[in-house]
Amino acid sequence: MIPLNNPVKDNERKFQKRPQKKITPQRLKNIALYYLKRFESSTEKLRNVLQKRVTSYKRENPDFDVETAGQWIEEILQELHRLHYLDDARYAEIKIRNYLSAGKPERYIQNKLREKGISEQQINEILATQEYNPHEMALRLAQRKKIGPFRPTEQRRDFRQKDMGTLIRAGFDYDVVCEVLNMQLEEQ
Repeated sequence: MIPLNNPVKDNERKFQKRPQKKITPQRLKNIALYYLKRFESSTEKLRNVLQKRVTSYKRENPDFDVETAGQWIEEILQELHRLHYLDDARYAEIKIRNYLSAGKPERYIQNKLREKGISEQQINEILATQEYNPHEMALRLAQRKKIGPFRPTEQRRDFRQKDMGTLIRAGFDYDVVCEVLNMQLEEQ
């Protein structure tokens, strides 16, 4: 008598990888739209997402033409720009506002946006329109982390170097860090 549930076959079936769907211009467009539905994105970030999909598909199908897929990606990005679904200026402005409200320093913001493919000129233009006070941002971070003037007075001297390192690693200038750490809680 042959057993109905052969554990070896069930195990093999369980771990089989499903073949990827064929990459077409419409499929890439659907991937891009679904991604933009969930996340605000820069052009470079979306290009990387689509390129990863193409590369992954290429691994399973070596005869797939990556050059043609690259042209499809560029056409899709142009269309999304034309439809205003993709806008680097809007993305940068949203990110800058979020980073400033979180108390991030200007240097940190510039580095993060450069990683996302936003141009230096665009970053500086948007930062110039925003109200940015590094002293206030450092205070906000100190308050959130309960360091510096927000630490109990008996512990401030013992933890001064550690607090200074935290603020400097966050991207604040040495002068701003010293001002914040020398403040008394009543001053601010």
